[in-house]
Amino acid sequence: MRYFDFHTHAFTDQIAKRAISGVADTSGIIPATDGTLKGLRDIMEENGIDRAMLLPIATKPSQQHTINNWASEIMRGGLFCCGTVHPDAEDAVKEIERICSLGLCGVKFHSEYQFFAPHEEKMFPIYEKMVEKGLFAIFHAGWDPYARGDTLAVPESFAVVAEKFPRLRIVAAHMGGIYLWDKVEELLAGRYRNIWFDTGVVARYISDEQLLRIIRKHGTDRILFGSDCPWDDPAHEIAMINRLPLTENEREAIFFRNAEEILTAGA
Repeated sequence: MRYFDFHTHAFTDQIAKRAISGVADTSGIIPATDGTLKGLRDIMEENGIDRAMLLPIATKPSQQHTINNWASEIMRGGLFCCGTVHPDAEDAVKEIERICSLGLCGVKFHSEYQFFAPHEEKMFPIYEKMVEKGLFAIFHAGWDPYARGDTLAVPESFAVVAEKFPRLRIVAAHMGGIYLWDKVEELLAGRYRNIWFDTGVVARYISDEQLLRIIRKHGTDRILFGSDCPWDDPAHEIAMINRLPLTENEREAIFFRNAEEILTAGA
């Protein structure tokens, strides 16, 4: 089986130790790697993962240019990268154009670190430009063990965005929202063809029964294998998917074919 891990993180060697220790201390979770690119590539090799999507996050408006430049420089050898914009950056829409020119694949948003709700009107010009440029959006969704404060990226918010921007390809990570899966089943699953879910880090939080219900309702063609490495070992999500009563074709779709299709859809 081939694997395309659509939800991973890594940092520059200079800040990896500080970034990993800070989040680990807040969450109490022991990371699966040291947070470096080498650590990510090592765990990919250990698990037979030949491709991965790196998802950087600008937690301040001043960070987006530097992070996007770095992402464009490291994207090779099976490593794909999204860009990042901060919703409060004055040049956020312009940065979407630059993300496209850098050859990055999509845009990562994290409401709990960037302090916005996905359906806020200030986001609409950003989404419009992403549609124009053929970039997909990938959002953290639901509770975050590393963040403090209210949960802002909720299924109700994604439903508004999906309806208002039907041509925007939306990935609601963590199966649409950690600990909000009843609402995911009610409001998102099977309702929107422009929404995908990824399996990032959910092995420790969701039951196999509810996971299978969501997959069946939403369709195996809209599920992406992801681990959220280094915050989980990809082996856990691989084992979780393999436990489910899925056909070989359905597993192939989740493990790598859907990732390939979402990347080519905007080309």
